[in-house]
Amino acid sequence: MELDQYTQQIRPLNEDAVTAAWTHWDSLCKPLRGMGRLEEMAVQLAGIYGTAKLGEIADLKPVVAIMGADNGVVEEGVSQTGSEVTAQVLENMGDRKSSVCIMSKQMGIEVIPVNIGMFVDGKHPRIWNRVVRYGTANMAKEPAMTREEAVKAIETGIQVVKDLYEAGCRMIITGEMGIGNTTPSSAMAAVLLDKDVAEVTGRGAGLSSAGLEHKIEVIRRAIEVNQPDKNDILDVLSKVGSLDIAGMIGCYLGGAMLRVPVLIDGFISSVSAYCAAQLAPESKAYMVPTHCSAEPAGRMMLDALGMTAPIQAGMHLGEGTGAVTAYSLYQYALALYNGLPSFAEGNVEEYTHQK
Repeated sequence: MELDQYTQQIRPLNEDAVTAAWTHWDSLCKPLRGMGRLEEMAVQLAGIYGTAKLGEIADLKPVVAIMGADNGVVEEGVSQTGSEVTAQVLENMGDRKSSVCIMSKQMGIEVIPVNIGMFVDGKHPRIWNRVVRYGTANMAKEPAMTREEAVKAIETGIQVVKDLYEAGCRMIITGEMGIGNTTPSSAMAAVLLDKDVAEVTGRGAGLSSAGLEHKIEVIRRAIEVNQPDKNDILDVLSKVGSLDIAGMIGCYLGGAMLRVPVLIDGFISSVSAYCAAQLAPESKAYMVPTHCSAEPAGRMMLDALGMTAPIQAGMHLGEGTGAVTAYSLYQYALALYNGLPSFAEGNVEEYTHQK
């Protein structure tokens, strides 16, 4: 199936449900719109699920889909550790002992590590091996992957969401794991936002100042070598992108196709969200910003999406950790939406919207 055949399946939110959800919020015993973003999050869910009766949705069954992949550009020395760490962390995720797994356990959320393109196959039985290719090529010397491989990786992300949906999941949390992946994400951000590489590039997982300067030089070289077309998402993705970014693009598109919300994590996840929104503008309605990454381009990517994240905590670990943190906001929002009495029930004079 061609990629546009997937994107054509995406439909707008149910506006009747959106209106009904706002009406319900305004009937509850509290100042109008007093819970700010929490109210907006519940209303978005109503539009996505097509009903304002959110209490009838017993279990969202959220799941973190981790896209794990390796990057050939690591051979240029752009990361503090070697590529072998990618596989080790995915194995740790299989054992449920990585950062996101420990945090997710507190929320009752499952974590699915997906090997979409590590240099090796995942060994742990909980790892989903969906390899498109075994790591990208070194983008500082040649395109990271072919255009066909980029499309296949997006389609793999779509299929992962379909499989999770069939298993009963009704909320997707994006996450990634890949040593060196802030290098392709910074390269993509520089091209797509038309920014100088130094503006969008951070230290990743702890580079020194000298290491950061080298990383910036490598990204500049990659862009010069490949000459990606910023008006062609697939061209940028295939030339200076990564397989985990491509997989997450598929998660956003797949979630929109199946009418489930997809939570944006940090910088890398937001690069994927931006690409998905360019490929299918309707998919943006199904995306949920969660936190603003401390990486330099974290806020830039959200600004480009026209989104504001509710959590500003200086996080930049990745793995979906920021998005998992934000899931607690849904728990509070839905508790209020479903549990607050009306003004009449609370014996409080009803508030009205003032001009």
